[in-house]
Amino acid sequence: MVEVTVAAWISHAPCLTPNSFHSISNGKSRNKTTKVVPTSTKAWKIRTAVAASSCSSSVFGSFNQTVGGQVLREGECLEKYKKEGKGKNRVFFLDVNPLCYAGNKPSLQSFGHWVSLFFSQVCLTDPVIAVFDGNNCNELRRRLLPSYKAHRRKFFPQSTISKKYVRGQVGRSQQLIMDVLRKCNVPVLKVEGNEADDVVATLVEQVLERGYHVVIASPDKDFKQLISENVQIVMPLVELKRWSFYTLKHYMAQYNCDPQSDLSLRCILGDEVDGVPGIQHLVPGFGRRTALKLLKKHGSLENLLNAASVRTVGRQYAQEALTKYADYLRRNYEVLALRRDVDVHLQEEWLLERDTSNDANVLSNFFRLLEETNKSTRES
Repeated sequence: MVEVTVAAWISHAPCLTPNSFHSISNGKSRNKTTKVVPTSTKAWKIRTAVAASSCSSSVFGSFNQTVGGQVLREGECLEKYKKEGKGKNRVFFLDVNPLCYAGNKPSLQSFGHWVSLFFSQVCLTDPVIAVFDGNNCNELRRRLLPSYKAHRRKFFPQSTISKKYVRGQVGRSQQLIMDVLRKCNVPVLKVEGNEADDVVATLVEQVLERGYHVVIASPDKDFKQLISENVQIVMPLVELKRWSFYTLKHYMAQYNCDPQSDLSLRCILGDEVDGVPGIQHLVPGFGRRTALKLLKKHGSLENLLNAASVRTVGRQYAQEALTKYADYLRRNYEVLALRRDVDVHLQEEWLLERDTSNDANVLSNFFRLLEETNKSTRES
């Protein structure tokens, strides 16, 4: 099931804490979009700064914070990107879930901080498609590999409050986040049983077929496998409190290999963050240096495995590992590779220039809500 929401004005009377998801009492939806008169940009920027002060680093640390060994100066990354993408219209994909955390803790202020900077400094009026993880989104990969993101099941700590209750609060807070995006004229996608990464990968193919340039806004390292001349990433740099563009040139300078080789390397070495084991515990001598050498020669994991099945491709321990654990490595590839076959279809209205007239008012109200809730929390 594909859940798609578009711009609509929805009234809420939430009760929130600034750094965690808590209950939100839902209001009633209106069928018509209500015109919102923007507040001053100055007020918006003040609240953006307030939110920024509460953001901590951690969850974004898994994505490399430098590009080719350097960090572009503020403003320079956007100007450089505009020159490289000249002549093509851009479509942005916003990976929402990781933006809603400060460290390992759910944080509405983190979301407000990053999305306000994203609207005001990055995408501007370009079309944006926001994507959330669907319910039970990890089940498909967990059937292949039970350890896949298994640690994330421990998100809800042991306490006197039931897990069902806590999940309910998270769900209502997610609804508030969706409402903010809708009011800013951003379509929101949530596909049952599918991770946001796979939804984005599927839609990227469809957007490229229409001749657009794609930018994926996310700190998730898995999106690096999609980088190309026409697909870039813009990632949040927590330490600098801003977004920074990351291109194929940056990738090549940093890794000295193409994105497909990086995916193959992760299949061999494993991915601790995602709970995907490598083959070092089975073949201790098969490390990064050996894997890089073989992948540079053969290009991809599948090419390497096919070559190893008919001839010797390396030292004896490597040759034996590639033949003995070929199915093991192919399973890792199936788990780590982003899917491009999700049942979701690009709508033409998602490619229209985004109406930004609501942005200032919507985000100012959002930050004001967090400030008021923080104040009432301290008093109580």
